[in-house]
Amino acid sequence: MLHIHNGDSTAETAKKTDLPGEHLAWREALVCGPAPGHLAEEDFLKMRAAHLAQSYGVQFEKCETELRAQHRALRKFSDHEEVVLWFEHDLFCQVQLIYLLDWFAERELAQTRLSLICIGDFSGIEIFHGLGQLNEPQLSSLFPERREVTAAQLQLASDAWRAYSGPDALGLISLLKTDLSALPFLEIALRKHLQRFPSTRNGLGRVENAGLELIANGYRKFKSLFPAFTRHEREYGFGDAQLYLELKRLAHAANPFLTNGGNPTLDPGQIFLSSFELTEHGLAALAGEEDFVVKNGIDEWLGGIHLKGSEAAWRWDDDTQQLLVSL
Repeated sequence: MLHIHNGDSTAETAKKTDLPGEHLAWREALVCGPAPGHLAEEDFLKMRAAHLAQSYGVQFEKCETELRAQHRALRKFSDHEEVVLWFEHDLFCQVQLIYLLDWFAERELAQTRLSLICIGDFSGIEIFHGLGQLNEPQLSSLFPERREVTAAQLQLASDAWRAYSGPDALGLISLLKTDLSALPFLEIALRKHLQRFPSTRNGLGRVENAGLELIANGYRKFKSLFPAFTRHEREYGFGDAQLYLELKRLAHAANPFLTNGGNPTLDPGQIFLSSFELTEHGLAALAGEEDFVVKNGIDEWLGGIHLKGSEAAWRWDDDTQQLLVSL
């Protein structure tokens, strides 16, 4: 039996339980950076390794080696009578999940059973963020509740991955008009993804706007800002590094909307020493008087969509709750 977990924390807890089989920590963050679905697997992994290396300050070779090792482990799925996917409700996890389900959908499972554990809450935990909150007995208690992945779930995951990794947003917009109930957390997650696109109001997505609003309300130190963000925006499932990198981009723009103090690194022991302050541009953006893309241009990937140039090809409109073509 092979268990695939979203990241190291849950995998390490699972290894301490009496769950049978091997445990694979899936180390990726497909919610951030380029994820163009038209690439062959080898080219896709190279692009992802380059992004992870640049973003997280890790050597390219190390990133590429780890990504390839993960996929080698996947390709050995037929050695196991069952593969169990452990994931959560938020956008971070849902993107990982549809990628993996699409990967399995393209292969003949033969005698291997594919099962899924995917939850959005847990009894006794008032604010549930993820499986990493659970202790060994709590995690083990979910195992009997696993369900075999259905053909409908595999098809939906493939459709969703194609839409997420496509070169424009038309696929996502069309998908969200269909029945997504086979994967019950997917619709909310993808709608949250659309809200990450630059807004028509100030050129910032929901994540950046939430960060600016919290900073304006006094959460300037990252050690208080990050927990506040996770309380307000739990559906994103961002880790500290993902949020920090989003805000750092605003601080390092030609016309910065934030200043970034503390000279931190992404090391877990250092990142919480950082702090942010709003600049005049940032204050104006919160008032809807300045636009980040107009001031700075854009060069950002959201799934398979590369927003680049002096204007964003797609913008989110809060008033209509729709993603609009702006070019």
